[in-house]
Amino acid sequence: MKALILLAKAAIAFVWAVLIANIVHPFPGVAAMALYIMTGFLLVMHGLQMLIFLGAFGDKVAMSRWEKWSILIFGIFALLDIRRKYMV
Repeated sequence: MKALILLAKAAIAFVWAVLIANIVHPFPGVAAMALYIMTGFLLVMHGLQMLIFLGAFGDKVAMSRWEKWSILIFGIFALLDIRRKYMV
């Protein structure tokens, strides 16, 4: 399970790299606009996940700052890793 979570985090890191590359040097045509929308959507969804998780379990689970920010970056895969580390 740990290897699969690591593989999924690598895939999400690649997605973030493409999205950030589009911000720094926009891709041609409508691809740039689509990637801007995906960037906003991914940031909002992972932000909501982070807020909901910290609101529900923030005082019950002692997490490091990196673990809190990793939810914003990796989303559900960070939550699965945190669950494996603290809750199982």
